[in-house]
Amino acid sequence: MQDPNTTPTFLRYMDGFLDLLARICVLLAGIAIVVMTVIFAWLVFGRYVLNDTPTWVEQVSLLLVMVIAFLGAAAGVHNHTHLSVVVFRNIVPSRVRTVFVVVSDVLLAGFGGFMFWCGLELTQFKWNTLIPLIQWSEGLRSLPMTISGVLLLLFSTGHLIRLFMGRDLRQDNIDQG
Repeated sequence: MQDPNTTPTFLRYMDGFLDLLARICVLLAGIAIVVMTVIFAWLVFGRYVLNDTPTWVEQVSLLLVMVIAFLGAAAGVHNHTHLSVVVFRNIVPSRVRTVFVVVSDVLLAGFGGFMFWCGLELTQFKWNTLIPLIQWSEGLRSLPMTISGVLLLLFSTGHLIRLFMGRDLRQDNIDQG
């Protein structure tokens, strides 16, 4: 572990900003899970007690699932908890491992940029169409993907900057082995 006092100011600000974004993602995903739980409880209560099923629950829950999945995945990339396969990185020599780490970060940044671009186009295309039963914009379905794309790009670029500055703190990074 490196001494925080020797960390360049730029990295401290970058890490603070990216950590804040990741915490916001986790907070919003957590709120979405709680809201989804509450509205499904309302669905069950309405269906079995009031004999009046709220029809809007399914559409709202689909929107909430998008928030949970995409923001949760972005936070997972930042916090190094996202699903990944590191078996190949762990069985190769350190120099090859460095190449694998760089390639995976570059690919993830590129994928994030692609998600942002395509998500933005889809969000703009669907913005004026309404979701049945709730009358909200259909563009809200792809907005979490668009935001997640930007976050993946930022988080992966942050990993690359740390790696090239010799400050990569990931547990499965190139320093093991």
